Amino acid sequence: MATPKPSMNKIIVYDKASFEGLSKEFTGDAPDLHELDFGNCISSLKVIGQPWVAYSASKFEGDGVAFEEGNYEEIDKNNKISSLRLVHHDLSEPLITLYEHANYEGQRKVVQEETNLAYGYFNDCVSSHVVQRGVWLLYKNPNRGGWYHIAWPGERIRDYKTELNFDESVSHLRPLQSGRPVITAKLLWDQKKVEDEKDVLIDEIIGTNCTDYDQTFTANTCREYTTNIFQSFHFCNTTSLKLGFSFQVTLEGHNVFVVEKGKHESTTSSEKVEVLLPAKIPPCTQLSIQVIKKETTTTVPVELTLCQNGKEKKERAEYRCVSGRTISTRYTMTPISAAEGASKAKVIPTTEGGNCHT
Repeated sequence: MATPKPSMNKIIVYDKASFEGLSKEFTGDAPDLHELDFGNCISSLKVIGQPWVAYSASKFEGDGVAFEEGNYEEIDKNNKISSLRLVHHDLSEPLITLYEHANYEGQRKVVQEETNLAYGYFNDCVSSHVVQRGVWLLYKNPNRGGWYHIAWPGERIRDYKTELNFDESVSHLRPLQSGRPVITAKLLWDQKKVEDEKDVLIDEIIGTNCTDYDQTFTANTCREYTTNIFQSFHFCNTTSLKLGFSFQVTLEGHNVFVVEKGKHESTTSSEKVEVLLPAKIPPCTQLSIQVIKKETTTTVPVELTLCQNGKEKKERAEYRCVSGRTISTRYTMTPISAAEGASKAKVIPTTEGGNCHT
């Protein structure tokens, strides 16, 4: 079985509620908290990564309470924890078989997910079990109520009456959930593809000078335009990430794209871009300026590395960006006569600062 990475799985315990007072951090089993001067004093805790089991006695004995990833401002076993055990087992595909009678006899029920037995025919009639995969909590009452037994992988309880004092008392069961995986997203820039590239006309400015000397084109030397950048992230169809899981994707430079599966897998941002304009129009000339946005659609394959409980898994994804941040201008100068310029001036509106003299 793979050894979990210390940086991924940890529990932080506090001797006061709401994460206050003295604290200690553990990344591996703590058989006796009294030896570390932290026995029977834990009042709140935080779990990162895989679940932990807290025991009322040292060496993982006594009543055990399971804590999955999360923050616990107050705990039921306040000041009653003497040892801590990291659940390093694979929790991805849980499986347990329940039997109606002792010695694995009678009707059986195979369970792979959280189940309230009170809703079916197997309520309060279980007398033995075999755990094939995962770590299970078997509750005495429905809806996760009452005392529960922690069943470990490979555990075979032949007779609840003699081994657990739990005969025909199981009404609810659920598997412990793995902690959130640590994700590294690597963009494969060497495989980048430009799927589409086109020019989009976003503005056109016309000025006419029908005099024999240069005229000021506009009082402003530049104009500001807003461009949009659309980014999206697409997972492979077989991804194991659940809805609501979020992580960061670092793009070029310091640009960070935050992805939340099923909710925020795309984003649109805006940028301001300034375009310089010519200062003057030559004599007897009509100046036409087209402001062009180059819109580019780019895709980049992404390699996702999911680290969970000391194991790594690779998945594929795709980053897509539709960007129009590149803006340029195209100038067209058309000579005109004074008479023609006067005629054009009557039908062609000039821009701010544009002049036409006859």
